[in-house]
Amino acid sequence: MDLGLTDRVYLVTGGARGLGRATADVLVAEGARVVLSGRTEQTLAAAARDLGDHAAYVVGGNAEPDLPGRLIAEARSQWGRLDGALVSVGGPPAGSVASTTDEQWTAGFASVFLGAVRVAREVAAELREGGAIAFVLSTSVKGPLTEMAVSNGLRPGLAMVAKQLADELGPRGIRVNGLLPGRVGTERVAELDALQDDPVAARARAAERIPLRRDGEPSEFGRVAAFLLSPAASFVSGAMVPVDGGVLRAL
Repeated sequence: MDLGLTDRVYLVTGGARGLGRATADVLVAEGARVVLSGRTEQTLAAAARDLGDHAAYVVGGNAEPDLPGRLIAEARSQWGRLDGALVSVGGPPAGSVASTTDEQWTAGFASVFLGAVRVAREVAAELREGGAIAFVLSTSVKGPLTEMAVSNGLRPGLAMVAKQLADELGPRGIRVNGLLPGRVGTERVAELDALQDDPVAARARAAERIPLRRDGEPSEFGRVAAFLLSPAASFVSGAMVPVDGGVLRAL
């Protein structure tokens, strides 16, 4: 299938590694250009080198109020257009509700929630008909994850914002969707596994709860994300799409 991505330009926050990078890889392979963002210039520069002349980058985190404007300006400067964004909001620290401090909730809100809303809002103002925004959320939108209080608290609300934004932008021909990844083999999942007493046993237990009996590959997520951003998904909007190997039991 031709996704129709040739020469289109997308912003990818959190694009240096993990799910953002996996999506950037697919977008570029399909002919798109990408502007990546992240907090570490070294990893961003390495990702941009790997992606060649189809990639540029801006150093900054989602919590920084000026990040959307700088990303949009880079896309315009490099390629003279903007067609959409993958808003990858990163993973807040693990912890229970009882152990999570006010400061951790506030920091999580700034990056996971408000930062994502700000990026989407400012990108939406720049898009033309046919544009698309996709939020990288989590299966915690549908059900809580153990010891992930901040994610469990904020991502369902962000999913509802995405749904409302789809309603608001639909008349302009702009689509908004959410992606709900489960366990995908990224650095983030490895970091969470490392917090367990026996990381190997923890991975095995997690696999037993996945109907496909394995973690996902980042490229498997990236292909779904690229499809949702592409013209090939032109009548898909307001959807929350699991990429979880069948973990979610709810309809």
